[in-house]
Amino acid sequence: MAMVQKKNVEDLNVSGKRVIVRVDFNVPLDKKTGEITDDKRIKGALPTIKYLVDNGAKVILVSHLGRPKNGPEPAFSMKPAADRLAELIGKPVTLAADVIGEDAKAKAAALKDGEILMLENVRFHKEETKNDPKFAAELASMADLYVNDAFGTAHRAHASTAGLANFLPSASGYLIEKEIKFIGGALANPERPFVAILGGSKVSDKIGVIENLIDKADTIIIGGGMAYTFAAAQGGSIGNSLCEPDKFDLAKELIAKAEAKGVKLLTPVDTVAADAFDANANSQVVDTMAIPDGWMGLDIGPKTIEMFSAEIKAAKTVIWNGPAGVFEFEKFAVGTKALAQAIAESSAISIIGGGDSAAAVEKLGYADKVTHISTGGGASLEFIEGKVLPGIDCLQDKEIGRTFAAGNWKMNCGIPADAVKLIEELKPLVKDATAKIALGVPATALAAAVEATAYTNIKIAAQNCHFEEKGAFTGEISPLWLAKMGVTYCIIGHSERREYNAETDETVNKKALALLKYGVKPIICCGESLAQREAGETFDWIKGQIVGAFKDIPASKLCQITIAYEPIWAIGTGKTATDEQAEEVCKFIRGVIAELYCEKCAEAITIQYGGSCNAGNAAGLFAQADINGGLVGGASLKAQDFSVICNAAK
Repeated sequence: MAMVQKKNVEDLNVSGKRVIVRVDFNVPLDKKTGEITDDKRIKGALPTIKYLVDNGAKVILVSHLGRPKNGPEPAFSMKPAADRLAELIGKPVTLAADVIGEDAKAKAAALKDGEILMLENVRFHKEETKNDPKFAAELASMADLYVNDAFGTAHRAHASTAGLANFLPSASGYLIEKEIKFIGGALANPERPFVAILGGSKVSDKIGVIENLIDKADTIIIGGGMAYTFAAAQGGSIGNSLCEPDKFDLAKELIAKAEAKGVKLLTPVDTVAADAFDANANSQVVDTMAIPDGWMGLDIGPKTIEMFSAEIKAAKTVIWNGPAGVFEFEKFAVGTKALAQAIAESSAISIIGGGDSAAAVEKLGYADKVTHISTGGGASLEFIEGKVLPGIDCLQDKEIGRTFAAGNWKMNCGIPADAVKLIEELKPLVKDATAKIALGVPATALAAAVEATAYTNIKIAAQNCHFEEKGAFTGEISPLWLAKMGVTYCIIGHSERREYNAETDETVNKKALALLKYGVKPIICCGESLAQREAGETFDWIKGQIVGAFKDIPASKLCQITIAYEPIWAIGTGKTATDEQAEEVCKFIRGVIAELYCEKCAEAITIQYGGSCNAGNAAGLFAQADINGGLVGGASLKAQDFSVICNAAK
């Protein structure tokens, strides 16, 4: 996974603006008193909130707390979190009585610069976890800008964690920026030796993590319950220890992969075994490959502690996720404590991946002796695994001009299985691409394609939509449906649709406005015919198309829009515009946007070239100053060819 830098809160002009901030105030509460027992998550968000307040923003905070099941429940109110934030930040925090209701909207509208509003628990609405576009749009309607500072929920594609970025200019807060810097940096460019320590109970929970780390780490240390699956897979006797027999082949495969890559994969050599899963069980130290019948491994033994600690001592970068044993039982927490101590005493950049590992480090008083403790257990694990986290991926890029390669399959691969097959072929070829990547698939394959690309750097585009949400429009696709399916982009105004389906500038504009309403990003096509080019009408024609397509679209929505210049005379004809011809028109289009909006808007908008862009000419085209990528036809139907285009980034 290539690391692409995202805008942070300082990259937005927040003064006087309403800024909706996703925070993670899912704090533990005392069951009897309702008091907060640990306010680390609230404290973690303070730098971002203080920056916004100090810079005159009107701050609207949104979070979940617990798992309410049936709408509003007093036990899950955000009131304790709002009250604690007010104490910590030293100024009032108003609590709305609802999330998107009249009270929330009235209080948001009444905010003055530097004031803070906390919305009620966003999970009082089931639409939140479904990433319902109408719900996200209602949330967005209260604000001008969106900041995500909730790393702990960044691996969830929910309305408040990812959906909001489909409607508002967006950036990360300081907390997410810190997580990207440390975890992302360690994975992308670690100081070596790089040691990864993985604990936990099941191999199945860590398969993707181990596979990703084999490509990146020098040493992988396996502890916790999953170590016994590795032992049993290699012929060991593990008694009653935790085991996943269906993962034996996988364990052997991972060992072989590590060996082939020259990566040390270390598993425990001795084990603290117990005669029962109990805090006070009888215990003995035994060889990990020879645990007696009726006994179970609950911790790593002293030889293993010595071996693992030596690796940690020699490391320059350490990532740790998951305890070495049954940490909740004091008697079997020795190994986990030893690892925490070894990490704290090492000179390595040390990153603790949340959850039990973070709890161990904090409980033992080592929190100030490690480089970074992640605020998100599940999110950090998926980040380490190499998954694309929706709550980060949705944010705007820091640098403008990022290459965007979009494939348009037209009437090909419409059978879902065919679409998935092509996507699976493409995934490994583009996983490290820095370009944005989208595939425009036929409507029949949209659902399968969206599912196949979840948590990857490939997004899905529809090839068309109607401009109405519903109605008697037989055979048409509603933009609301696309949004609910999780489709990211939609291609509109394509030259073939203009020619064969009577698309006009007016209908393209209606579609663009409808897509933006539901949080789907339009790819707006424009282009001239051979006759128009030969008659010298290219620039007048294209200006008319752009002016018509962008009617009534505010500047704040330009960050959601891509323009594709596709000369009709170069589509499917074998003719291709020269780099200079393509650049000339794309530069002109950028000038039209500058006239309609401003120079800064024009500089930031993405413009693709879409006339027979292929593996052979992509690099030359993308090197042009005003071309940010390609809308690719036939070349996107071959994974190898399309991957060359995706990797031809500036």
